[in-house]
Amino acid sequence: MLNAAAVFFLIAIVAWMFGFGGVAALSASMGKTLLGVFLVVAVLGLLFFGGAFRRVS
Repeated sequence: MLNAAAVFFLIAIVAWMFGFGGVAALSASMGKTLLGVFLVVAVLGLLFFGGAFRRVS
């Protein structure tokens, strides 16, 4: 997912350089959305599976 976000940001930069503003905006928006989803999943994974809520017996 993080790789896909990086690819979308790269596509946005290349499209912006060639003057395709609509494609650049759409690609940047998709990259931002995927990055947000990745961060939410990463934080939830660390909280629930990283040992933050493990009981000490």
